[in-house]
Amino acid sequence: MKLKYISMLVLGASLGLTSCNDFLDKEPESNVTPASFFTSADDLAAYTVNLYGVLTSIGPGSYGMSTFAYDNDTDNQAGTDYSNRWVPGNWKVGQSGGAWDFGNIRNVNYFLDQVLPKYEAGKISGAAANVRHYIGEAYFLRAYLYLDKLQSLGDFPIVLTALPDDKETLVQASKRQPRHKVAQQILDDLDKALELLSQTAPGGKNRISRDAALLLRSRAALFEATWEKYHKGTAFVPGGPGWPGNAEDVKDFNIDSSIDHFLTEAMKSSKELGDKLVGNLVENTDAEEGQDRNLASTNPYYTMFCDKDMSGYSEVIMYRAFDRLKANVTHNIQMQLQRNGGGTGWTRGLVNSFLMRNGLPIYAANSGYDTNWENQGIKATLQNRDSRIKIFTKVDNGIENYTDDGVNSVDLSWTVKGNNETRMVTGYAVKKGKNYDTQQQLNHHFGESGSIVFRGTEALLNYMEASWLKNNTIDATADKYWRALRIRAKVDPDYNKTIAATNMAEEAKWDFGAYSHGQLVDATTYNIRRERRNEFIGEGMRWEDLIRWRACDQVNGYQIEGMKYWGTVYEGKWLDGTTNLAKVDVEGGKGNMSDKTISGDYIRPYQISKINNEVFDGYKFTPAHYLSPIAQSVFRQTASGDQTDLNTSVVYQNPGWPKIAGQGPTDVK
Repeated sequence: MKLKYISMLVLGASLGLTSCNDFLDKEPESNVTPASFFTSADDLAAYTVNLYGVLTSIGPGSYGMSTFAYDNDTDNQAGTDYSNRWVPGNWKVGQSGGAWDFGNIRNVNYFLDQVLPKYEAGKISGAAANVRHYIGEAYFLRAYLYLDKLQSLGDFPIVLTALPDDKETLVQASKRQPRHKVAQQILDDLDKALELLSQTAPGGKNRISRDAALLLRSRAALFEATWEKYHKGTAFVPGGPGWPGNAEDVKDFNIDSSIDHFLTEAMKSSKELGDKLVGNLVENTDAEEGQDRNLASTNPYYTMFCDKDMSGYSEVIMYRAFDRLKANVTHNIQMQLQRNGGGTGWTRGLVNSFLMRNGLPIYAANSGYDTNWENQGIKATLQNRDSRIKIFTKVDNGIENYTDDGVNSVDLSWTVKGNNETRMVTGYAVKKGKNYDTQQQLNHHFGESGSIVFRGTEALLNYMEASWLKNNTIDATADKYWRALRIRAKVDPDYNKTIAATNMAEEAKWDFGAYSHGQLVDATTYNIRRERRNEFIGEGMRWEDLIRWRACDQVNGYQIEGMKYWGTVYEGKWLDGTTNLAKVDVEGGKGNMSDKTISGDYIRPYQISKINNEVFDGYKFTPAHYLSPIAQSVFRQTASGDQTDLNTSVVYQNPGWPKIAGQGPTDVK
């Protein structure tokens, strides 16, 4: 096998560009060389923007719910199918592929290798601020890519230059570095980015900015701090019992000092951004419909997630724009949000976590929670609740779309019909991101609502969590941030009232985040986590939060539930008001609703059929799943001699995972 094809550190020496703008018009692409390229600010801008595909957002032409379904396969949200992460033994080591990939990292390194000497020699034309900005983008992108590796693989090689196609060099560079060193490299890259990036990016909020770097820095630091805190004393942290790395690499490592360091850094970055935003949060008018007949916003907080132009929203740090007429770049999200369930749905556990507006949990005495499902259904459970769950959840007979004939109620029959792309999985249908523009809902390729990549509100929550864990107190800054978020959510801002009324045994029934390492956390920590859970529903934050908190150890037979069906206004009907409900047939796999005699009154989407269903008896978890496995090909390609003995590889596998393809993990204590 030729070296350039091995999946260690290099995918080849090409520029790795795809079509974007007209930056290659001056020479045929086949003739572009480092000498003729990277000589202007436009060259730099074109190269870095071609790496933007790594950033999480809706992709052009996307089908299904995309951005607002990234939380599927967690305790927050459920898709039509389940993930192997909840079936110990089903997730297996791959023959090749997986998270161990250096293609995009190498593309960034190549850029920096070529550009920095020219920049230092003053040989790049164009506005100096723009040149600096695009170099800053490269440092940002490398940090973003390394954070993805840190979250999925933990320890990882630190490679800061595009390496030559030489076997010995590549093998040696493949040695994994302890995760705290990877995290520090991420912060170091972001420090360089902060020095170079403009506050207002060329191209506005469609490009990376200095605020984006602050936010990513706070995210990375908090992730590592909390990972080390909650995984301390295990094989998942450097030097822990059973850690597979080299003891020599951590001889000077003190995990308590490391945790404190990263918490401090998280506070620093999040406060700088949070202080700019806290007095300027996007207004929530509490209007459920979001937009009027002319598509004017009736609730800016609602339309922040569905607008075509998101540049005017203070919290939106960066977003991806779509335009059918100018660029023919669209998506399918709006048609799914309007017509059906998009193959997803909020879980009962998520809905139960939202407070009443008086600041009390739903189970608290005198909370005012309405359990009248018999007559009002979903509307009852959303009454007098935190505004965030009320405005972002569809209800039957609700105002969901303006048409020439008036209003078009949501069709909840998708709870019992539809395929993987259309089913309303739990009955709690996602409304977050839904625009009321009927044109966007007419065709698979008419969606033009933007897709948020970074939302600055995260900085407030990052600070709240980091400062509490570091100092064991809610300081004045955290207090200000927390109250601002609750006021915007139409919840009593007195979080101490909520903490005092919190019963962790009750919260533990429906929230994985009530735990860390199999133990219930304290009520203050939990309520900070609750605030984060409620603010970011459907935004793809949940899985990374669960793994850094080590919040899945206790998961053993957990049943995902949706809305109450049996014994309610919905029983015996299609949910659009007609009759002829298909017969429930759990064993035969032909049913459309979980059987009351097995599942109780609530929809259990994974107990509809036992056929080809390994989570019928609930989600289960094994600690090895906190990290992804490395594919067998990596060990073979980095092994010594004839490369047949995988144990001679310079790369070690993650805890619990074997090196042989097709095998599942063993238990990790």
